[in-house]
Amino acid sequence: MKIIPGGQTLGARIEGIDLANPVSREDFRAILRALGQYGVLCFPNQTCQTPQFAAFAKLFGELEVNVANLYYEPDFPEIMILSNMMGPDGKPLGLNDAGQGWHTDMSYSKDIALANILHAQRVPVRNGKSVGETQFRNMHAAYDELPADIKRKIEGRTAIHDFEKFWEIMRQRPGSRRGPLTDAQRAKKPPVSQPLVRIHPITGRKVLYADPGYTMYVEDMDPLESGLLLDFLFRHQERADFLYAHHWAVNDVLMWDNIGTVHNAVADYMPDEPRYMRRAQVMATLDYPALVA
Repeated sequence: MKIIPGGQTLGARIEGIDLANPVSREDFRAILRALGQYGVLCFPNQTCQTPQFAAFAKLFGELEVNVANLYYEPDFPEIMILSNMMGPDGKPLGLNDAGQGWHTDMSYSKDIALANILHAQRVPVRNGKSVGETQFRNMHAAYDELPADIKRKIEGRTAIHDFEKFWEIMRQRPGSRRGPLTDAQRAKKPPVSQPLVRIHPITGRKVLYADPGYTMYVEDMDPLESGLLLDFLFRHQERADFLYAHHWAVNDVLMWDNIGTVHNAVADYMPDEPRYMRRAQVMATLDYPALVA
C-alpha cells in the first residue's frame, strides 16, 4: 500500500490496496493515521460491492443510519444512496441534493462522526471532464490561523447545532424532493451543544468545530455578539489556502475526516448527467488515540 500526498492543504491518494479484500491491521492503522494527517483520502479504482464497502467502513467505527433514511442499498440501511437518477418505475434512486452547502456531517448529533466514505458508481462527465466536485476546508489550519484574541474568546465555549437548519436550507433549493421533517424525525435529532474547539482524536491537535450548515448560535453569549462571532468564523474558513477540491472518477472511494474538515458538494451537473454514490457515515466510536499510538 502506498500513501501519496497531494501536496495541498488536504488530500492524499492511497494505491496498492483492494478494498474488496480484508484490510490488514497494519494497513488499517496507516489509513487511520493518514486520515488525520491529510484529511481526505482517495482510493482509486475500487470495484468492491456493497457488502465489502460496508465491511471496510465498519473497521473505523459504527455506521450511522440516516435519520431521514429515504434511500439506501437493499439489505444495507447504513449504506445511503446519493443520486440524481431515476429507476424504471420513475422513482428516484437516491437523495439528489445531499451535502450541497458547507457543513460537517453529524455535528448536529451528540455522538459525532469520525469520517464519511463515498464510493462513486456513476460520475457526471461533460466535455471529457468530470463535474460535481466535492470541496473541503481544513479545520486544523483554520484553527491554527485564528487571531490570538479569537482563540481566547472561543476556548471553552459551546454552540448549538441543529439538523433541521441544514435540512430546511436544502428544501429551499430548486428541484429539492425533501419534505419537512416529521415530528418523529425531529425528536430523533434535537438541537445539541458542541464545543467550538475540539481536540482531534487522531492528531491530538485543536480544530475549529463550527460550520455554516448546522451551527446556530454560541451559548451564553449575547445574540448579536454570537452572530458576529460565527460570521467571522465562517468567513475565516473561506480562505483560499484552506480549500481542497476532489474531482471524481468512477470507482473512487473517498474517505474524509468529519472532525478536521468541513465540506460542500458542488451541484454543477444536469439531471441528464447521471451520478450515483454509495455513502457510509462512520461514527466516532473507537479509541482512536490508542489505535494510532
